Amino acid sequence: MMDQSKQISKESKSSFYYAFSLLPPEKRDAMNTVYAFCRRTDDIVDNEHDSEQHKFDKLTKWRIELEKSLVGSSEYNLFNKLATIIQQFNIPLEPFFELIKGMEMDIQQNRYSGLDDLLKYCYRVASTVGLMCIEIFGYKNQSAKNYAVNLGVAMQLTNILRDVKKDALQGRIYIPQNDMKHFNYSESDLNNNLYNENFVSLMKHEGEIAKQYFQRANDSLCFEDKPSMFAARAMQHIYYKLLKRLETQNYDVLNRDINVSKVEKVSIAVGVWAKYNLVY
Repeated sequence: MMDQSKQISKESKSSFYYAFSLLPPEKRDAMNTVYAFCRRTDDIVDNEHDSEQHKFDKLTKWRIELEKSLVGSSEYNLFNKLATIIQQFNIPLEPFFELIKGMEMDIQQNRYSGLDDLLKYCYRVASTVGLMCIEIFGYKNQSAKNYAVNLGVAMQLTNILRDVKKDALQGRIYIPQNDMKHFNYSESDLNNNLYNENFVSLMKHEGEIAKQYFQRANDSLCFEDKPSMFAARAMQHIYYKLLKRLETQNYDVLNRDINVSKVEKVSIAVGVWAKYNLVY
């Protein structure tokens, strides 16, 4: 029978699964467990059938069980396994609790006035995951932490651009309100699925910000840390390809689904793995 953590990772059809499937068994198992924690935390907020109060209650319980696993034992087997991995790889605790805070933001807040507010959200729901993962991958230079933070922001911003329509249908608009006003594109326009020059200009602006964070990630990663970070690099290439595809399709996410296929994800992951494992 497949391990529950691996099953969660595989069923998500996430880029994460393809990126870290080529890791050595011990690290792959650790990554599956960390990803399962992140996925399950996210699922609490995404449950459309729960009230906001019920989601808050579940997150509170989730946090308490995480704390219990770190000092003794939780009723959730996932947390007990996670606590072992946290100790094994010496992963800082803050990112796990910051991730939960990010999920609370999703319950409390469905609009962001400016970029600074959005970046705080991106850090909590994405950069934290990177900070967990790099401890498992291993690194020699502290700049790897900046790499994780910047890459997390870049990937989350890319997700936001891809999912603008889906999020709006759920009452969430992550594009900063200041930017929407600047480009003269309203919430009503978005709700009416209006694809026009203003929308394209707005999306291009947000896409350029995402590109800046991809570049900051590149600039942060030392050459000698690249081999151990091949799984993160694979994720970077997959998400950058998605961003470039959004750009090529003129950000027409209101009328079509724009994604990177499973075959492309596998190809990218294998290619990056081969580069760092067959050359170095």
